[in-house]
Amino acid sequence: MAMNSSVSEFILFGLTQDPRKQKAIFGVFLMFYLATLLGNFLIVVTIKRSRTLGSPMYFFLFYLSFADACFSTTTAPRLIVDALSQQKTISYNECMTQVFSAHLFGCMEIFVLILMAFDRYVAICKPLRYTTIMNRHVCTVLVILGWVGSCIHSSAQIFLALRLPFCGPNVIDHYFCDLQPLLKLACMDTYVINLLVVSNSGAICMVSFIILLISYVIILYSLRNYSAEGRRKALSTCTSHFIVVVLFFGPCIFIYTRPATTFPVDKVVAVFYTIGTPLLNPLIYTLRNAEVKNAMKKLWCSKV
Repeated sequence: MAMNSSVSEFILFGLTQDPRKQKAIFGVFLMFYLATLLGNFLIVVTIKRSRTLGSPMYFFLFYLSFADACFSTTTAPRLIVDALSQQKTISYNECMTQVFSAHLFGCMEIFVLILMAFDRYVAICKPLRYTTIMNRHVCTVLVILGWVGSCIHSSAQIFLALRLPFCGPNVIDHYFCDLQPLLKLACMDTYVINLLVVSNSGAICMVSFIILLISYVIILYSLRNYSAEGRRKALSTCTSHFIVVVLFFGPCIFIYTRPATTFPVDKVVAVFYTIGTPLLNPLIYTLRNAEVKNAMKKLWCSKV
């Protein structure tokens, strides 16, 4: 418990207070969540067990799917259970754990997307040196750095959250604990802390998005030397990657890069990146990728 908080639990307002809508939310999001777990689990197991998916791209995809499953698990189960329960309370410690884990896995997802873009950049712009640059050791080190970076980011977030004193209202107008809605409840001037949140989460979102955009511009520019067939293959990989990036970063930038205001639409926007992206990633990466589809067929058909 924080030293300066007299609030021991919060009430999560959820997506809506309408009982009929809540039943619908329960059904829809339960299906979404189970589909997310299934899709990401299939990718993780397929990449782990398949001999054909040994390239760095799939090594990173493995971690993207793992981060997706965990990221979705930090928010979705709570939303689903709360849709049916009368008491939507969350303890202070649980709330802080949710802030930490959501930022840990969300940030890891960002770092893995950057690593995947770097991998495509090396594959397309430096094809002859690809195997030496992107060897297994380098990839492992990059993923470890991603985890370390995510831990630093989420530790900074939790450090800010634990410093907030709560003494009055304890209704969080959201379906999970995040810093923005918590700042509204704190009984202190949150201007400085809000600036720190924007400069931490907001900067990570913006800078990562810009890095990714630049990498795609360079990749597209390099493709002009390729044959039509080579260009088509490279573009199909990059397109699926780019769709994921836009779906994830659009909402993130909208929420984390602005001053201390919360809009009613925030909750709906948050659904996109906390529940939408982890659900769509496996679909986007498998439906657009023949290698993954073939590996899945081989692996699961032989099992059946």
